[in-house]
Amino acid sequence: MASAAAPGLLILASGSPYRRRMLEAAGLAFRVVPAAVDEAVLKRELAGRVPRPGPAAIAEALARAKAEAVSAGNPAAVTIGADQILALGDELFDKPRDLAAARAQLERLRGATHRLVSAAVLASGGKTVWSHVDEAQLTMRSFSPEFLDRYLAEAGAGLCGIVGAYEIEGPGIQLFERVEGSHFTIIGLPLVPLLAELRTRGVIDA
Repeated sequence: MASAAAPGLLILASGSPYRRRMLEAAGLAFRVVPAAVDEAVLKRELAGRVPRPGPAAIAEALARAKAEAVSAGNPAAVTIGADQILALGDELFDKPRDLAAARAQLERLRGATHRLVSAAVLASGGKTVWSHVDEAQLTMRSFSPEFLDRYLAEAGAGLCGIVGAYEIEGPGIQLFERVEGSHFTIIGLPLVPLLAELRTRGVIDA
């Protein structure tokens, strides 16, 4: 089983319980230090650039900002930053603010193929030393309005913390007819390339 080389050597700059559980399940020892980064402000700044960056560049920029912000205050550690973007064509989605917005997102995604783009960044001494972006494609089936009503009622307000308003590792899988890509990327972290880089750097056992 993989393990951190020394206590405090590895930091996850994310408050995401999904990313935390992925690293814990992989056997890593790490600290969680959520980054104080205003994602909305950074997204607006990126959207205003010409040419406008695509989903991969946006996800990488957000992950980089989080990793470098936490790493600057913990220069002796290796810090993991991560972010995920949901894109339907040129349209980018944020976490729904309420169940009405969750319904609107699911109705927009119904019957279409969207992309989940997940980025991971490693920073040390306040600077990025490695980054990786991976993508998955997911096609929602044309589910009935009655199914959507039941799904929203059963899943509840927890969907408001999830972009796209679904958890593919739970009942949300019933929304889909096809899923292509890494399970870890879909949850929000390209875990296998990240672990490979941590081994290369001697952060976890080879």
